Amino acid sequence: RPILMTSFAFILGVVPMAISTGAGANARHAIGTGVIGGMVFATFLGLLMIPVFFIVVRRMLGDKLDEPSKEFVERQSEANAAHRPDR
Repeated sequence: RPILMTSFAFILGVVPMAISTGAGANARHAIGTGVIGGMVFATFLGLLMIPVFFIVVRRMLGDKLDEPSKEFVERQSEANAAHRPDR
């Protein structure tokens, strides 16, 4: 929700530039429409495509992401044993 609120606030803030009239209106219109289109695309990308990308990568790698490697577990247990005070 915060992403949508920020994006829509920015888009609505640029709308006056996109519908401007008067001297230099063509340049402001071009910049405004480009910024609005870019924000709509970036919002779409951030809300829909990035989560889909993470799901696809998660399915491709499977359970490899959930379990630590044997070397990592051994190094952690050695480090814990080295820092454990003798009782």
